[in-house]
Parts: sequence; structure tokens; C-alpha cells
Amino acid sequence: MSFQGEQYPGVENPAPQTQGFRLNHSMLRVKDPQKALAFYSKILGMRVLRRLDFEEMQFSLYFLANLENADQVPEDTAQRSVWTFNQKGLLELTHNWGTETQEDFSYHDGNAEPQGFGHICFSVPDLEAAQAWFDGNDVEFIKRADQGKMKDVIFIKDVDGYWIEVVEAARMGAMGD
Repeated sequence: MSFQGEQYPGVENPAPQTQGFRLNHSMLRVKDPQKALAFYSKILGMRVLRRLDFEEMQFSLYFLANLENADQVPEDTAQRSVWTFNQKGLLELTHNWGTETQEDFSYHDGNAEPQGFGHICFSVPDLEAAQAWFDGNDVEFIKRADQGKMKDVIFIKDVDGYWIEVVEAARMGAMGD
């Protein structure tokens, strides 16, 4: 690998001990796993790789991915767990049991004050087709591709109110400086 990364104040060369480290997944807490799984599987094409239940602590973890035809996902659950934790770019949905029955329960989306977490992002092959797909499935938009100062970027909300950025990679070359 010849690319060493862009350099800015604060950036340090990775230590040799970090060789092989990779970002495996990001986690979102969800109120109702049935609604969240329906959204991420139908609207964003993700598949559940593995569900892990922790009865004593009363929560479940759902690991989702956008699989490609070449992906060789093991059928055996133990092997699939190992495979899952060796991937890049997964989404973990965490469900704390019982939240789905609490009518006034919700998680902070990170964008309301005080701001913290911002969003996750999906790339799509065709931004207009994705926007039409979202429209046809009554997905809530924060921003459409032709709105705001950043053109060619969509923001939608999932069923828990988390923001999801949607981009077409081919259009990102001219972004920023």
C-alpha cells in the first residue's frame, strides 16, 4: 500500500501494532427491532448476518450488511459469527428488550441538541433511482439531492429518527476542496 493518508495536524503514523486493525461495525440502538429490520432490509437492502441474544442483560444484537454475490457467508452459526466480526462496514442494531412496548420511548438521534453523533452513510449506484425508491416507500427526507448547499447528497431518516446520508460515489470527486 503506497497511499499513506492525507496529513493534517494531529495525524500520526500508525504504529506497527495496529497492522490489521479495521473498523468492523457501527452500532445504533433501536426501539423496535421488527420495524428497524424491516427498514434496513427493505429500504437499504441489508441482510442480517447474525443475531446474538444476551438474556441475562436483556438485549439483542443484529449485525447487518449489504452482501455482494461473491461474499461467501458460512451457514454454520459459529463460523458465521467469526466471519461477521472479520468484515468491514457492518451495522449493528442493538435492541434493549421491552423498549418496543413503551409508547413514549425514543433514543436521541444525535442531531437534536445537544448534538453528538451525526449520521451513517450508504453509497448507491444511482442517486436519482435511490431517491425515487425512497419516495415510493414513504421514507422521510431531511434533504433531497437538489436541496441545500451540498447538491448530490441525500439525507433520510430511519424509523428511530437516525439520519442516513446517501451518496453516489461517482459524484463525490468534486466535493470539498
